[in-house]
Amino acid sequence: MPKSTPGSLMITPPSFSIDLSGHVALVTGASSGLGQRFAETLALSGAAVAVGGRRIERLEELATRLREAGATCEPVQMDMTEPESILTAVDHAAEVLGTVDILVNNAGVPDAARAHKMPLDLIDRVFDTNLRGPYILSCEVARRLIDAKQPGRMVNISSMGALNYDGNGAALYSITKAGIIRMTEALAVEWSRYHINVNAIAPGAFSSEMMDGMLARLGDFTQAFPRKRMGQPHQLDSTLLYLVSPASEVVTGTVITADDGQMPR
Repeated sequence: MPKSTPGSLMITPPSFSIDLSGHVALVTGASSGLGQRFAETLALSGAAVAVGGRRIERLEELATRLREAGATCEPVQMDMTEPESILTAVDHAAEVLGTVDILVNNAGVPDAARAHKMPLDLIDRVFDTNLRGPYILSCEVARRLIDAKQPGRMVNISSMGALNYDGNGAALYSITKAGIIRMTEALAVEWSRYHINVNAIAPGAFSSEMMDGMLARLGDFTQAFPRKRMGQPHQLDSTLLYLVSPASEVVTGTVITADDGQMPR
């Protein structure tokens, strides 16, 4: 509440909290890398977290570690290329933890191929995992929030690759991650009236299994970066927490770039 002293103006204290107690989050692609760190960050900030992905053994290991730390976590097996798997995962999360009101669309796969050389099955997998699946999941989570007359937050993980492509492969990854940005902007407009905020983060090169594969193929390209380093997942903690906290109540349809100055603008 605003505070005042005799003869002074009213002073409103900063509106910021990272206490997520009472919230239920679903993080996709949580078995490793950024997704795992996002799940840890939300769980240790008080949210009950459903960790989604295909590799159930890894998800169970993550859930065990978080429970031992006093957090609430439920592993949820899901495949972003299978719509029924997506809907079943949301059902499971809601049944065990409650209505999901924080969604982190993190799952994604690279193509590592030139556009004219990609087989159809790889094209389908990249589109489905990176764009179609997140769209289906977002709509299902939003539908439940709207039915419950409950506000929510969605954070979609795009990539600096959506904004910068050098022509050396991974064109479809760039296209689908650009699609995630437009999905963020469009759904933010549609769901604003329901108090569902939709934002995105576009990371640069951060340590992950995907990035390990690129380093193995291309060598240590970090030496070409101005700071000559790879980003670490924990360096995105504050960005994620800002977008799901009360501090960002009026922020929706926004993309935050976080690349350590790696990419040209």
